Amino acid sequence: MNIYVSNLSYNTTSDSLQELFAGFGEVTSANIINDRETGRSRGFGFVDMPNDEEGQKAIDELNGTDFEGKTINVTVARPRTERSNSGYNNRGGNGGGYNRRRY
Repeated sequence: MNIYVSNLSYNTTSDSLQELFAGFGEVTSANIINDRETGRSRGFGFVDMPNDEEGQKAIDELNGTDFEGKTINVTVARPRTERSNSGYNNRGGNGGGYNRRRY
């Protein structure tokens, strides 16, 4: 089960997140997501637990609890979807080019 954990302290590490969830069963991986430019935590992460029952118990018991000074949100992670370009074409935000009105 892939679990999404948000509202984490910026000081939370992948190791401390794994330790938190290990109290509920086997943890395959725990990852804090970092900003690409600064390397600083973005305040959320993912935990993978192979046993769905243990994962659901962890979600039920940890959601809304205090962890490292923050009240964390714990839910089942949604499947990753492909990003669209939000209706913009490949030339940039508004289509690029010169737009001249004719009167």
